[in-house]
Amino acid sequence: MKARGRLAGALVSLALLGAVGATAAGTPSPAPAGPAGVYLVFYADGDRAVALKAVADAGGTVDGRDDRLGYLIARTGSPERIGASPAVVGVTPDRRIGAVARAGERPASSSPSASSSPSSSGSRSGSGASGGDPLSGRQWDMAMIGATPTGSYAKVRGSHKVLVGIIDTGVDGDHPDIAPNFNRALSRNFVTDQPKDSNGKKFDGACEYKSCKDPADVDDDGHGTHVASTIGSPLNGIGVAGVAPGVSLVNLRAGTDSGYFFLKPTMDALTYAGDVGIDVVNMSFYVDPWTFNCTANPQDTRAQQLEQRGIITGMRRALDYARKRGVTLITAIGNSGTDLGRPARDTASPDYPLGAERDRKVDNSCVNVPAELDGVISVSAVGPSGRKAVYSDYGIEQTDIAAPGGDMFDGGTPLKGARREILAAAPYRALRAGGLVDAHGKPDDSAVVRECHGGRCAYYQYLEGTSMAAPHVTGVAALIISRYGRPGKGGLYMDPAKVEKLLYASAVEKSCPSPRAAKYGAGETQLCEGGKAKNGFYGHGIVNAFRAVG
Repeated sequence: MKARGRLAGALVSLALLGAVGATAAGTPSPAPAGPAGVYLVFYADGDRAVALKAVADAGGTVDGRDDRLGYLIARTGSPERIGASPAVVGVTPDRRIGAVARAGERPASSSPSASSSPSSSGSRSGSGASGGDPLSGRQWDMAMIGATPTGSYAKVRGSHKVLVGIIDTGVDGDHPDIAPNFNRALSRNFVTDQPKDSNGKKFDGACEYKSCKDPADVDDDGHGTHVASTIGSPLNGIGVAGVAPGVSLVNLRAGTDSGYFFLKPTMDALTYAGDVGIDVVNMSFYVDPWTFNCTANPQDTRAQQLEQRGIITGMRRALDYARKRGVTLITAIGNSGTDLGRPARDTASPDYPLGAERDRKVDNSCVNVPAELDGVISVSAVGPSGRKAVYSDYGIEQTDIAAPGGDMFDGGTPLKGARREILAAAPYRALRAGGLVDAHGKPDDSAVVRECHGGRCAYYQYLEGTSMAAPHVTGVAALIISRYGRPGKGGLYMDPAKVEKLLYASAVEKSCPSPRAAKYGAGETQLCEGGKAKNGFYGHGIVNAFRAVG
C-alpha cells in the first residue's frame, strides 16, 4: 500500500524549502488554451444558465451536469477562461472514472484453505481469552474503548438495520471476518482503475478485470478492508471482532488501487450514501491532489487555484447533501504530525500526476479536505498508552475526538513492535501481491497474522494511522444509532447532530500533557492547546463504546 496523505502509517514531512510558481507581482499568469480535457465546473446558486454560457463562450461543450451539487461536466481547453465568469466558483479536472460497478465477478484467487497451508500464525481457539474472538487478546484498542464482551458487546452489538458506508479503496466482501456483515446489494464502486498516470508513469498497474472496473466486493489495496473490519467484523468465533459486530457494512469505493481519492468519485459516494439511507460513513483519506487546498495562494497558477476552489466547494456541497439526509460524517484528521491551525509548508502537493509535488507556503486559510470542513467529525489517533500518536495531526479547532490508531513509537506500554498497532482483517490477494505472504499462504512479515478455522484461513494485518483511529469512532456512532435510532430510510435513522452530541458526551476526557509542549523524539515538539473538556490533541476525549450505549 502506498504510504501517503491520510492512509495508514503515512508520515508527510513538511520541510522548510523555498517557494516557487508566482509572478513578480504575486499573481499567477493565465495559461493559454491547451488540449481539451474534462472539468467539473461549479456554479454559484441560481447561476447554472450563466455557467453554461461561460462554457460555450470558451469553446467548450457540456457532457453532463449534477444539479444536486451544482456543477457541469464540461469538455474544454480553456478552464481558466470559464473560471473568469463571476457565476463560476471553481473548475476542477475530472480524473478518470467510469460507470458504477456492483458486486458480481469473483476474484481470481482467494485465501488458501487450512489443509493446503502450514499451521496458523494466530490462535485457533473458538474464542479469545476475554470471551471474544480468537484474536481479541491482541486488540488492545477494543479494550481501551470498552468494546469487549463485558463492555458494549453485553449491551449493544449493533443492528443489521444500521448501514455503515466505507468510503475507501474497497472492501473484500469474501473475507471470512467481513462476509457475514457485508451488504453486497448496496455496495458500489465509483472508480475505474488507471494503469498509468497522465505522464505515462505506473499508477494503479495492470487491470485485473474487464474494462478496468473492479467489482464492488474487491479491495486490491487492503486499506478499506482493514477499516471495515475495525468497524464491524462479526463476533463469529474467528479472527477479530469490530466495534459494532452486528451492523451492515457497505462498500462505497472512491479510492484507486494506488490509494488516491479524487473529487468526483468521492462526491458520488457521498450523494449515493444520502440517497440510499446510509447512516454513517467513514472517510479515512484526504481528497487528492492537494494536502492543503488554498483558494488564492499566489504561488499557485490560476488553474490550480480554480481546482482547489472546486474541491472545497464540491466537497462542501456533497457533505451537506449527505448530512441533511441523515448521514453522520466521520473522517481521519491526517498523518503529518501537523498543527492544522498553523500550517506553514506543503511539500506533498499536488501529488498527481506523480512527481508533481513542490514546496509552497500555506497558512490557516488553506484547508485539509474533508477534515476541516463543517459537519465532519475529525478524529486524532492515540497509541496503546493513550498518548497522542506522533504522526497524528492536531489542532484546537480541528480535533473533535480521539481514538486508538496505534503508534510504533509509544514507549509507555509493555507491547512491542507491531503489537502497538491496530490488528484488523486484510485481503489475501493484497498481502500476496505485496509480498507479505508466500505462495503457500505463510506470512512473511511479522505484521501479518493468519488464523485458520473450519478448513479456511483468514488474514489480518497490523497497521497504524488516523485511518485506523476513525473507524473506531464510526463503529461507536453505529452503536449509538442502533440503540437510539428510529425507523427510517434504509432501516434506522438518527439526526447526525444528535449522534455527534452523544459521541462527545460519552467520550473519556483527557487533558493535554504536562508540559503542554510534548516531545516526540529528537527535536520534535508538538504543542497541545485547550483544557480537559476540549483540546487540540484529544478533542472532546477518547471515544468510548461502553459509555456511549450505557
